Amino acid sequence: MGSLAFVKGHGTENDFVLLPDPDGALDLTPAVVRALCDRRAGIGADGVLRVVRSENAADAVAMAAEATWFMDYRNADGSLAEMCGNGIRVYARFLVDEGLEQPGVLRIATRDGVKVVRVGTAGDVTVDMGPATFPGPDEVKVRASGRTWSATSVAVGNPHAVVMVDDLDEAGRLRDAPEVEPVFPDGVNVEFVVSRGERHIALRVHERGSGETRSCGTGACAAVVAAARRDGVALPASYVVDVPGGRLEVTERADGHVELTGPAVLVARGDVLLA
Repeated sequence: MGSLAFVKGHGTENDFVLLPDPDGALDLTPAVVRALCDRRAGIGADGVLRVVRSENAADAVAMAAEATWFMDYRNADGSLAEMCGNGIRVYARFLVDEGLEQPGVLRIATRDGVKVVRVGTAGDVTVDMGPATFPGPDEVKVRASGRTWSATSVAVGNPHAVVMVDDLDEAGRLRDAPEVEPVFPDGVNVEFVVSRGERHIALRVHERGSGETRSCGTGACAAVVAAARRDGVALPASYVVDVPGGRLEVTERADGHVELTGPAVLVARGDVLLA
């Protein structure tokens, strides 16, 4: 394939390789994604964001009239993902910093539909993730580090199993995926969540296709939705969410839409050589 231009960015240390490909010319195979995300032999990242115009992407052409750009997100193992809350903020920051879009309100196509993002010339970025749902099953069990918990199934574009714990260390090492029953056919992100105070939680997460990450935007949203119901909080409900890579703010609005706010930082650009 030769060389490939890239930009590296992160949102609360959930990091991504961005590949500018406006014309949709890049053949982004799972093997290429894995090579880019390899932290020893590649650039290193939790996933890849291909920056492509919606009209040039088969998965997004139907949304082209609504959104110029499509966020083609791939997990570190090369698998496709419906949505990435930290990734879309970094994607929006890239569009503005590159002069491809003006600061303000952007509409970005994803595999979970068109998302509305508010981005300025600097500072935090906010994305309307749409409404969270409880798709079931009603009873979910999560096993990790020799322990078993009940979990809440929450979908925020992609599936999550949210476990409430007394201490985040209970999850043990999350290099390997926790066992989840029943099995989610497309895999599931697992969040371990602890209370830090009124409307303040912290979490650790194992992301399907990436392992334990320093942050998960959709996971933070799922955790807040589950916590608000546990706490009996009326909507709108706003929570602070601490993740290993920093801090996010999540609001579940009165209309059920979930807004995620946090940093989006571009840290490097260059060319990578691919075999």
